[in-house]
Amino acid sequence: MDALHQLTDADLAALAGALRSGRLHAPFTIISVQRFCATGQTSAIADRLQELHEQGMQPQHLALLVDAVRQARSHVPAKSDLVDLVWTGPETLGITNRDTGVVVRDLFGSAEAEVLVAGFAVYQGRAVFKRLAERMEERPNLRVRLFLNVQRHQGDTTLTDDLLRRFVHNFHAHEWPGQSLPELYYDPRSLNLEAGKRSSLHAKCIVVDRKVALVTSANFTEAAQMRNIEVGALVRSEAFAVQLTQHFGLLSDVGLLRPLSGPQPTAG
Repeated sequence: MDALHQLTDADLAALAGALRSGRLHAPFTIISVQRFCATGQTSAIADRLQELHEQGMQPQHLALLVDAVRQARSHVPAKSDLVDLVWTGPETLGITNRDTGVVVRDLFGSAEAEVLVAGFAVYQGRAVFKRLAERMEERPNLRVRLFLNVQRHQGDTTLTDDLLRRFVHNFHAHEWPGQSLPELYYDPRSLNLEAGKRSSLHAKCIVVDRKVALVTSANFTEAAQMRNIEVGALVRSEAFAVQLTQHFGLLSDVGLLRPLSGPQPTAG
């Protein structure tokens, strides 16, 4: 089968047509096959067709097989379509990249069922999350989970509950632009009183509908989205998106990442 997969769609169509019409039949030789396939794989294709024929497949069956190879290929995106470079910062002539801020807005605007966001720093979030908040109003059943870093600064001995309440209040009051609120999660290790035991939720990614994911160096700040030099990858792979979503879900399920609760914003 490897030889057939090396053929172009046009060669596969020509081969299937020749098998179906009777113009190509057993015994399959290099000379008979090369009339329909302009490829250096002619010998391997002839050998494979002859092998399948000797196992009992007739030309019409081989035609169906060749068509199946071509149709299966049409449902598999090209590797170049699976990953896009996403960039913030100056660009050079002749190189086209997708802009981080544009990609983030497009992802938020395309969500139908679920959005997962992980970020280290949020600043001027009202602008960054505007399209996501709008989408939550447009799709009332849209589930949005934000995994954010809550910091304890050096020497700060504030009670953990007070730090969390302060973070949630600040996020609702200054960073989130909508009335429908996302679910917030944090890593409790980041608030350990012992500096040597603290960690940071440093991941920066977006997953939409478990179908597409952006993994990026950019924080959810205006500078990172619009001005800094940042680089990321937009990955159109359900398997990758599902794995990333499940990983955060499992961390939440076992309590390594915990939900944040706090005061709700008032209307207006």
